[in-house]
Amino acid sequence: MARLANLPAVAPSVSVPLVTVPAGSSSHGAPRMEQRPEDVKRPDNALVRIETRRLSALFGRAIAVKETSLFFPTNTVTAIIGPSGCGKSTFLRCLNRMHELSDGGWSTGSVLLDGADIYGPGVDPVAIRRRIGMVFQRPTPFPTMSIYDNVASGLKVGDHAYKRREIDDAVERALRQGALWDEVKDRLHTSATALSGGQQQRLCIARAVAPLPEVLLLDEPTASLDPAGTQRIEELCHELKRQYTIVIVTHNMQQAARVSDYTAFFYMGDLIEIGRTSQLFTKPAKEQTEAYLTGRFG
Repeated sequence: MARLANLPAVAPSVSVPLVTVPAGSSSHGAPRMEQRPEDVKRPDNALVRIETRRLSALFGRAIAVKETSLFFPTNTVTAIIGPSGCGKSTFLRCLNRMHELSDGGWSTGSVLLDGADIYGPGVDPVAIRRRIGMVFQRPTPFPTMSIYDNVASGLKVGDHAYKRREIDDAVERALRQGALWDEVKDRLHTSATALSGGQQQRLCIARAVAPLPEVLLLDEPTASLDPAGTQRIEELCHELKRQYTIVIVTHNMQQAARVSDYTAFFYMGDLIEIGRTSQLFTKPAKEQTEAYLTGRFG
């Protein structure tokens, strides 16, 4: 696969280089297809943290996402919208190599994090998932762990041996970033399952940001929450983008309009349109986008 030597400069990264695994080993079972060169226009000449180039996602022979090229500007929120079954969540899972864990899941093309292909030879997918954190539709706290241990669990993956004080500081920082510290600081060693649904989802966000990723993926993070929990997660998106690049999948178009800087519309595995949220919701360039936004299908 061609290396991307001619990429324009990307935002500086404070992270370590991609971690490698021994030559010849791979957790990505299916063969990858050679990508074709393509020049993709950057949105608003923005600095970009993560991008895809002709990314396709498949389940066996069935294509779920078709040759999608997208930029995700640094310190912004990009919403991905579209009807059920259009490939939104599958695309999101490709961004941190979760898709390959699905039954029959494999992909072609490239996902570039700070200019390096996360599907390149020898790249450790576990290291990638530390740098590109993910929060799922339903809260998924580890039921046998305390609040503290849930947040600390992400720090214990990998070779770095953290001192107890470092873990304590990281847990407090992450819980503050998840807007949960004041609610749980006096019961850190109680079960995480005792928290409300909204608190559990904020705990999952804290767990995802504890290792200080560059990118945060949110897959329908408020789908199972009440309006108050939904509002708090949306407020968190605005706060967290100061430090992270966020990609959120949502069925709720009002939510996309509230939280995102950019919106991408997917339909039947195709990227139909992407643009600044204010522009896409008021004057979409594609007829399909306008039809979806006005409720003619969906």
